[in-house]
Amino acid sequence: MFAIIENGGRQYRVQSGAQLQIDYQSDAEKGGEIVFDRVLLANGGGSSVIGQPTIEGAKVSAQVMMPEKKGKKLEVSFYRRRKNSRRHIGHRQKYTIVKINEITVPGLEVSEEPASAEA
Repeated sequence: MFAIIENGGRQYRVQSGAQLQIDYQSDAEKGGEIVFDRVLLANGGGSSVIGQPTIEGAKVSAQVMMPEKKGKKLEVSFYRRRKNSRRHIGHRQKYTIVKINEITVPGLEVSEEPASAEA
């Protein structure tokens, strides 16, 4: 079973037990829970539910593994020739690492075996 959720203007494909790196959540604490209620699509193996734009009553719960993680450093340099003008800027984005615990979608039939394609 998997779902597609929306958080912070981005869409993520999530499964139970998977770790996910999302934009920094200032109110997140280690071991705490975050609930994503904007579920766009859910697939239970044999059937799917597609939201218009979201699925009513669906939610994905996740546990915070690391409340703050710094990303890769980006360095930007500006240079104007013959003007003796140089400028250097650095930036590190913050992220929150979560582990998906449960995907709850009302009315979705979940089959344990994956759907096989017969040719």
